[in-house]
Amino acid sequence: MFGFLKKNAADAPPAAVEKVAPTRLSWAERLKAGLSRTRATLNTPLGELFARGKIDDELLEELESTLLMADCGVDATQWLLTELRTKVKKERIEAPAALREALIELLTRLLTPLEQPLDLNHPSQNQRPYIIMLAGVNGAGKTTSIGKLAKRFQQEGHGVLLAAGDTFRAAAREQLAEWGRRNEVTVIAQESGDSAAVIFDAISAARARGIDVMIADTAGRLPTQLNLMEEIAKVRRVIQKAEPTGPHEVLLVLDANIGQNAIAQVKAFDRRINVTGLIVTKLDGTAKGGVLAAIARQCPKPVRFIGVGEGIDDLQPFRAREFAEALFGQ
Repeated sequence: MFGFLKKNAADAPPAAVEKVAPTRLSWAERLKAGLSRTRATLNTPLGELFARGKIDDELLEELESTLLMADCGVDATQWLLTELRTKVKKERIEAPAALREALIELLTRLLTPLEQPLDLNHPSQNQRPYIIMLAGVNGAGKTTSIGKLAKRFQQEGHGVLLAAGDTFRAAAREQLAEWGRRNEVTVIAQESGDSAAVIFDAISAARARGIDVMIADTAGRLPTQLNLMEEIAKVRRVIQKAEPTGPHEVLLVLDANIGQNAIAQVKAFDRRINVTGLIVTKLDGTAKGGVLAAIARQCPKPVRFIGVGEGIDDLQPFRAREFAEALFGQ
């Protein structure tokens, strides 16, 4: 009853197209790309400066303005220029082009004390559960950083448990729960209630289950909100009651877009909760990547991780030389 239709070439299924996997950029390449906005701010004036025929006071004054534009801060900028003048004189640097490498070396020297990775396999960090408390203002990327840390620690072979201590913002609990589902990590949470109580319960659960790392989220707040800052200090005290040796790490998450306001945040949170390390996020969304230089001079704290994107692998340990080259390199 039915005849067969003859298919022409146009009807034939398309030939299989071989898929080429996208080239995976190295972390150094991603960091350089992430700092592209800062580099755009820096490289045009730097390129013009380093293309000049001689090193003189005018060149150094313009270099000072360029560093300030990158939000290095007055203190760090003055230190870099003083050291640069000394280096130029001592090493008899005459070609402006050689200043770029000298600047990279000096920024590396300035930032190296901040390069202190968080190594949970180090004998000094053998406490279990190892309790990490995170703090920061709303929008800094705190909850997202927790999800990325959980994945990282899992990949290192550690059992992880999360505490949804941001009980003031319902979306924070949901966001953390989603990270827990992605990573197959237990999240201790309550619909409402006291942040410190949630974290206390999480510590008990981590201990009972033999968990290696417990990461506690806390409510975002501004340093000027004194009552809320007291609440986060209470969270720290409750952690110490649950585990006298804890918290073993207190990480402050900083949004790099805030520039010099990062200094005020570090100082304010440090007074309340004794910050032991920093996570600097959103370096890919700012022209103010030089803020790490300001932190190194005014309120030095170990920079445990930096973030340059939304990907799970875009949060990596801070390495001073790598950062300096990404910022000032060609």
